[in-house]
Amino acid sequence: MEKTSLTKRNSFSSSLGFVLAAAGSAVGLGNIWRFPYLAAKNGGGIFLVIYLILALTFGFTLLVSEVAIGRKTKQGCLTAYGVLHKKSRWIGVFAEIVPFMILPYYCIIGGWVLKYFTVFATGNGTAAAADGYFGGFITSTIPPIVFDVIFLAATAIVIALGVNKGIEAISKVLMPLLLLAIIGISIFSLTLKGNDGRTGLEGFKILIVPNLDGMGAKDIFNVVLDAMGQLFYSISVAMGIMVTYGSYFKDDENLMKSVNRIEIFDTLVAFLAGVMIIPAVYAFLGAEGMTAGPGLMFIALPKVFEAMGPAGTWIGAAFFLMVLFAALTSSISILEAVVSGFMDKFGWSRKKAVIIETAAALVLGVIICLGYNIFYFELKLPNGSVGQILDIFDYISNNILMPVVAISTCVLIGWIVKPKAIIDEATKNGERFGRKGMYIVMVKFIEPVLLFLLLLGSLGVWNKLLK
Repeated sequence: MEKTSLTKRNSFSSSLGFVLAAAGSAVGLGNIWRFPYLAAKNGGGIFLVIYLILALTFGFTLLVSEVAIGRKTKQGCLTAYGVLHKKSRWIGVFAEIVPFMILPYYCIIGGWVLKYFTVFATGNGTAAAADGYFGGFITSTIPPIVFDVIFLAATAIVIALGVNKGIEAISKVLMPLLLLAIIGISIFSLTLKGNDGRTGLEGFKILIVPNLDGMGAKDIFNVVLDAMGQLFYSISVAMGIMVTYGSYFKDDENLMKSVNRIEIFDTLVAFLAGVMIIPAVYAFLGAEGMTAGPGLMFIALPKVFEAMGPAGTWIGAAFFLMVLFAALTSSISILEAVVSGFMDKFGWSRKKAVIIETAAALVLGVIICLGYNIFYFELKLPNGSVGQILDIFDYISNNILMPVVAISTCVLIGWIVKPKAIIDEATKNGERFGRKGMYIVMVKFIEPVLLFLLLLGSLGVWNKLLK
């Protein structure tokens, strides 16, 4: 029999606290570097339109389902699925493994952001722009571990303080600051002019103007898959977080209104991340400056800040401080998903769960850091990329487990407990369930098919078929 905490469970003090915490989880490193890169890669405006459509359909379906599951069961992700349907306990186990795997390497990347903030804040931004600086840092033995420990410790302290004094309190401070910083840097980015005459506004056009040059049906299909994959990063679904946060959402609050606010906030920030980065990179480095993954944030942008002259040091410091806020609010939610699951399943105190999970994340984090030096190797992954230990953790959690959790959640809601269970939970105070018909069709039919196609892409099936 699973231990539950239906009677003594913390809750967010208001719907605003829930929205800010959930939005803080959603607005993370994936939004800051991954969204701009994918938008530039996938035809700018075409990607934006497809992403927006998917956010209002695909994203909405998963988001409202997970928040409702959490509030209905009053359980973290590890036990919520089992409470909803006994034979579906295994979904909770998979949902718990995802944040458990993500936390160690997310805190490492958060440590990288902290390192770059300290470099710019101390006036050494020019050094960070040098060729080989990023590679030299991550392949060193001790420094990445030190910054990982600091970032992980900050995350653990917030979670140890609890839902109200920790998660909600820091979200109410960091999220408004984060939004103001993103808006400010976005506006500044549009005013830039590079040495070769390229302007930020020209870069902005790359982001918003649809570019269908040379794009066929297969290319559009790949854009859809990329946009769908980005939504996992953007709205924190299929990783236990929204189920966990939903379990802290009060029964008398308007669930639908809060979900809609999270959608709007997240989509706005994702778009502003594109406005913040693409115009600046284009103005100083041209279209070729847009590179994938960490290279955009840790290699291309320091060169952009250097090209700005003396002001670039302070702008770089402001940028990395903003990214640090985004990384911290996300890592907090990732750790909370694991801690809440342990507390509900095993009846542990919050302090005990935090200590055990933080210790596990620290051990795994050290191993992942050493994957760039002492334990270095290269492994070709099924999706065609070549990775080290960090990439393997990321691939298994994001490309395999998250689609499996999402598909399973759709099957559970669409065909076993039925959509009515979610709709009733979301409208139990007399609220209107907007997009009701679409929700039912999405969760039963369209979403599982799209997710299965995404999973096939992650397993490299499309690469083989398109050859």
